[in-house]
Amino acid sequence: MSKKLVAYFSASGVTKKVALRLAQEELAELFEICPKIEYTSADLNWMDDNSRSSLEMKAQSCRPEILNKLDNLDQYEIIYLGFPIWWYVEPRIIDTFLESYNFSKKQIVPFATSGGSGISNVVENLKAHYPELNFADGRLLNNYID
Repeated sequence: MSKKLVAYFSASGVTKKVALRLAQEELAELFEICPKIEYTSADLNWMDDNSRSSLEMKAQSCRPEILNKLDNLDQYEIIYLGFPIWWYVEPRIIDTFLESYNFSKKQIVPFATSGGSGISNVVENLKAHYPELNFADGRLLNNYID
């Protein structure tokens, strides 16, 4: 049996609920990707062009710092990678996470939550930016929480 990890970033708590359920069902360990500077509700106001999340998403090279470190990635074969969809793609902190570790020889299964976006563009974006990584087709799991 392969060892599994659910790694996730959750800005509002919705993705966290999905990640907790997925980890339980898949018998996977859990790792929360926490930003070094926590997001406030003002930071997450996507209607404000000057909010932190808006500015991060406009800057392709932005890589928000992650507070915590995953020390044991080598033991996992399958990584379920969860996040909310921001501006039709993954949040920049997910790019920070992917660029912080060696994911070669791992299968990465993206899952996301969204208020209106699908996941196909997200997976295409991930595959284009990280062609050396093995991404499975992703799933939008909005209806996965009780």
